[in-house]
Amino acid sequence: MTSATDWAARLGRTSFIELDARTRAAAVLDDGTAHELCGPFDRIESPWLEPQGVVPQSDDGVVVVKGRLDGRPAVVIAIEQAFQGGGIGEVSGVKMATALSLAARDTRGGTPTAAVLMLETGGVRLQEANLGLATVAEVCSALLELRALAPVIGVITGTLGCFGGMSIAAGLCTKLIMTEEGRLGLNGPEVIQAEAGVAEFDASDHPLIWSITGGRRRTQTALADELVLDDVDALRAAVIGAVAQGVPAEHRSQRIDELRTRIESAGPSPSHDRAEAGEPPMSRGRAWTLALADGGVNDAVPSVITADVTLGDETACLLAVVPDPHSPYPRARRGEVGLREGLALASALSATIAKDAHLPAERRRPIIALVDLPSQAYGRIEETLGLHQALAAAVDAYATARTSGHPVIALIVGTALSGGLLTHGFQANQILALDDPGVLIHAMHKKAAAEVTLRTVAELDELAKRIPPLSYDVTDWAKLGLCDDLLTVSNAGAPAGGDAEKVKDALTAAVARARRGPLDLSNRLDSPGARHTRAASRRVREALTAQWD
Repeated sequence: MTSATDWAARLGRTSFIELDARTRAAAVLDDGTAHELCGPFDRIESPWLEPQGVVPQSDDGVVVVKGRLDGRPAVVIAIEQAFQGGGIGEVSGVKMATALSLAARDTRGGTPTAAVLMLETGGVRLQEANLGLATVAEVCSALLELRALAPVIGVITGTLGCFGGMSIAAGLCTKLIMTEEGRLGLNGPEVIQAEAGVAEFDASDHPLIWSITGGRRRTQTALADELVLDDVDALRAAVIGAVAQGVPAEHRSQRIDELRTRIESAGPSPSHDRAEAGEPPMSRGRAWTLALADGGVNDAVPSVITADVTLGDETACLLAVVPDPHSPYPRARRGEVGLREGLALASALSATIAKDAHLPAERRRPIIALVDLPSQAYGRIEETLGLHQALAAAVDAYATARTSGHPVIALIVGTALSGGLLTHGFQANQILALDDPGVLIHAMHKKAAAEVTLRTVAELDELAKRIPPLSYDVTDWAKLGLCDDLLTVSNAGAPAGGDAEKVKDALTAAVARARRGPLDLSNRLDSPGARHTRAASRRVREALTAQWD
């Protein structure tokens, strides 16, 4: 591939932002060492775009380039913002996850291989909704696998920025490098405006946007590590320096107390409305927690409740996010995963991991993520304080529990949308769901998804009949190969009769399967549903693995 020096001479500039993804990837690596894997000539395209009238791209908008960085083995994964706004779909997400896993394999085998992620993305590609969401979870899992062994450096340089689920991946990186032009946040301004209205966030106010999510602000508030000029040489030098620092003793997403202190010291904006009156509603999450719990429920943080649940001959730890009408964060009062919820989940999981650390892996407690949540919180204060980082802390803790030997089982009993599901449920070894119309799984609320994709709700519903990843229906979601058991109960909204015992039996069986299975998420591509529906994902994994060496 053409070297950075050659490109600079040819283009007459050294601006990094103006380069495409393929050139960016080559520009970071040592001259003459870069070679692309699973590239456009492999022609593994998204199977979901053409039926929607969208022209697919033969590399699906993600470039994987392997080479050497300052003489050391490295892989650069660059997202092309010009294709579908850098949205992550089935093929592009699996390319990222597989490359990270292969780098981890090499590192364990004695060839330390760092990774550089060039994150110019709006998050999940809504045209592939549920599969995009699943692959982002797999990227986070693979990133954490490699991060324990070799540096994973995130780079955010362009004006598109890094948003959606990939901002959680950014929060998991060993080091994060940004330019002043770059942006980082969980929810993009347009998404917040679509979900919460212009009064919550005016997407046309560019000074406001950069004052909250811009590279300078993120570096000042320790949500990024280094601010660099938009220059190829400066960026390459920063990446080399970050890799040279190696793997730290503790990563940003593990510094829960530090993040909590910073968030609590800032506090909710005084201009926000007062907390709502009344008792917390009996949501599905709360109802199923009470039905499954052995006894009392711990609610030290009112919106994150925990309980012990007997499954066979062992006791599991159950966690659920529930509505809290008294929360000082208005955008997180109805069961959304917000700042406090992300940190509370991370703290509870970390405490369980620490308590069981002395036990052999086969005796560590199962963890049940009971899922009934409308999404993540869509709010200005959440973005200002770094919602993506709070959620990254929870994702880190869930993945750490899983890889430490705790069987992690997700039980979806109600709504499970977007970053909420990525945070609370999608790092599980096994995923169970109730077969009920009230169980909705997707990357975004339907009305907002219609606005973002420039379609009507009726058009989305019609497309979902032909394109399973677009469907909000749990039975369609189960066909994607992500569901390990679809459970029928007599009353999904209010557990009755033997419903709780039936679900406990299913959870017990899921724990046994998890103990027998892999500690990573590779089994998701080997399920019967995945063999049929995720054929493109499997082709990517096979092609990239074959070309890697």
